[in-house]
Amino acid sequence: MQLPPIQRTRLLYEYPAYWAECFGRAPMLPTSQQEMEELGWDSCDIIIVTGDAYVDHPSFGMAICGRLLEAHGFRVGIIAQPNWQSAEPFAALGKPNLFFGVTAGNMDSMINRYTADRKIRNDDAYSPDDVGGKRPDRASVVYSQRCREAFSDVPVVIGGIEASLRRIAHYDYWQDEVRRSILADAHADLLVYGNGERAIVDIAHRLAAGHSINSLTDLRGTAYFVDELPANWTVIDSSKVDKPGRIEKQTNPYEYVEENADADCNSSKASGNSENKNEQSGASVVQFVSTEERRQLNADVRASTVLRLPSFEMVKNDPVLYAHANRVLHLETNPGNARALVQNQGGRKLWINPPPVPLSTEEMDYVFDQPFARIPHPSYNGARIPAYEMIRFSVNIMRGCFGGCTFCSITEHEGRKIQNRSEDSIIREIETMRDKVPGFTGVVSDLGGPTANMYRLACKSKEIESNCRLPSCVYPGICSNLNTDHSPLISLYKRARELPGVKKVLIASGLRYDLAVESPEYVEELVTHHVGGYLKIAPEHTESAALDKMMKPGIGAYDEFKRLFEKFSKKAGKQQYLIPYFIAAHPGTRDEDMMNLALWLKRNDFRADQVQNFYPSPMATATTMYYTGKNPLKRIRSKDDEEVFVAKSAQQRRLHKAFLRYHDPNNWPMLREALKRMGRADLIGNGEQQLIPKYQPRTDGSYQSARRKNSTSAGAQRTPRGKRPTKPLLTQHTGLPPRKHK
Repeated sequence: MQLPPIQRTRLLYEYPAYWAECFGRAPMLPTSQQEMEELGWDSCDIIIVTGDAYVDHPSFGMAICGRLLEAHGFRVGIIAQPNWQSAEPFAALGKPNLFFGVTAGNMDSMINRYTADRKIRNDDAYSPDDVGGKRPDRASVVYSQRCREAFSDVPVVIGGIEASLRRIAHYDYWQDEVRRSILADAHADLLVYGNGERAIVDIAHRLAAGHSINSLTDLRGTAYFVDELPANWTVIDSSKVDKPGRIEKQTNPYEYVEENADADCNSSKASGNSENKNEQSGASVVQFVSTEERRQLNADVRASTVLRLPSFEMVKNDPVLYAHANRVLHLETNPGNARALVQNQGGRKLWINPPPVPLSTEEMDYVFDQPFARIPHPSYNGARIPAYEMIRFSVNIMRGCFGGCTFCSITEHEGRKIQNRSEDSIIREIETMRDKVPGFTGVVSDLGGPTANMYRLACKSKEIESNCRLPSCVYPGICSNLNTDHSPLISLYKRARELPGVKKVLIASGLRYDLAVESPEYVEELVTHHVGGYLKIAPEHTESAALDKMMKPGIGAYDEFKRLFEKFSKKAGKQQYLIPYFIAAHPGTRDEDMMNLALWLKRNDFRADQVQNFYPSPMATATTMYYTGKNPLKRIRSKDDEEVFVAKSAQQRRLHKAFLRYHDPNNWPMLREALKRMGRADLIGNGEQQLIPKYQPRTDGSYQSARRKNSTSAGAQRTPRGKRPTKPLLTQHTGLPPRKHK
């Protein structure tokens, strides 16, 4: 068996349009046979099945893929939230000419359906009227199987965040076990991971040209099964790259200099972009070549090299090997140097091609400039869809995140390289929203994305960027190679708020305050013009034991941002508040750490509300810590290695939440018992330095959180329209992915 090398990148707008472009653009992509007839269609070329309600807005994945395929001349239909009890709803639009595209929606269906305590949610922000239960558990699997039942000979391609984060053997929190790739369970032909525009367009054009789905093996950002390893590829065992076993203690989570591997990004530059020696030993390498020749040689070797991970059966039964495989997977996420991966799963071999090449600014503009209606489908009859309400008047300005927070899966899905739209494209979208979207009052609710302030931030060196394997550009400190100039973002903010008809431009996306303090000018612009009374910020914890496992900066960075926030708020003559978020029961967090966080909250007069524990989402590094007790930020050692402490029991997770709500009398009995057990009974009493009172108040058991005292840092509470909150509450980070498309 032979596989072709990984495909070279082709720009999204370079393809010749498919013949069906003669039908023009649809006001909304059709969801019924009647709508197809009104458009003059006798069939659909591609049908997208989604677990979300159909909203024709660029924050919804099905709308982006559908409109992009339409721009290439394909007829695209949408089947949104079908009844999965039979195959009949999946045949509602007839048989697609090319393929079914299946996605669970903007969220993993299990996270959408269950709380961190594994309890069923009653709501679903992506469904009409916020009604839960509109999609099945593991929706990508169920939908794919129903598509097969409806039309067995039609290729099925799965994608979206659920497929992306379950593309390999992964720990499933809800079953508390390791599951194989979702591709195996779904019985689909191909899996697209990450931002899938490049892959989905190429798949459509190739199938339209008569290629079989089984021949599409060279697309970046895809995974599929093979029966045997190809003879024309160099196979390297993952243990040669990052060997599990005894190693010398390392000084920080980034230091993984290996005998047979590159060092960090700076050493890659210093060594003339030298490639992994393992790869060189597995292929014929020319000695004493020029830097440019060597660079091309290394790229050619990498393009035909695959890393063999421990099999599904091995990682399922050995936490050390699971942590090792997860670490190697995360080391191979840079599109500039990532290699293909292969993992044996039950006798079949799962092949994962390298990540997709990030979109250029011109391509990002091309995607977001499509004629989105920016409203839900009319068939919902005006029903409220909370996720749409949240992003209705927001604009996505970028993708990706180089923060590398271990509890978050944005990097694993979108990559760490920031993909930016042009300022002109963003302004055009604001003007379109102003002129065409019903209900616009002049307030832009957000200009952001995965983060608020990574727009146009990137590595100063393209060579270093393409060779770096570090998981973060900002931890344990900001990399010296990272450009932190916020002036393009300041320019965008100023231009947006000066548009006619725009009264206010707010920033609601999460802010990287450690980056913001590098640009006081940005903080001043933000605080003076773009904060609506409250600004969300996420220190996540105060203790280094937890922060190190999160890869988050120390609390000192928060203190510095708070100082600037207060300074510029005062200068602007505004009373504004910060809303800090914290995570309870994150891997690495002991009872003492939560106690110290509670003491910090009390010293700063914070009273947290709506707290939630760490949620182990698929494929996140912190989820590996939760499952294995190992730290994949370092090379995984033998079973006698120091364990990462994990609060897993329901009782201990409740205790960690209780520390965050130290002010709630309902939590005092539990906290008293815990403090005595910890030898900290001195914190029980009515003194200023004590955490909880000695005596329990006589109440009926109900409790409504008291409003906190005036402070320049506080949390938000809903207040009647027109009234200013004077004693707001501190709200708490849920640990869930943001409920908007990233």
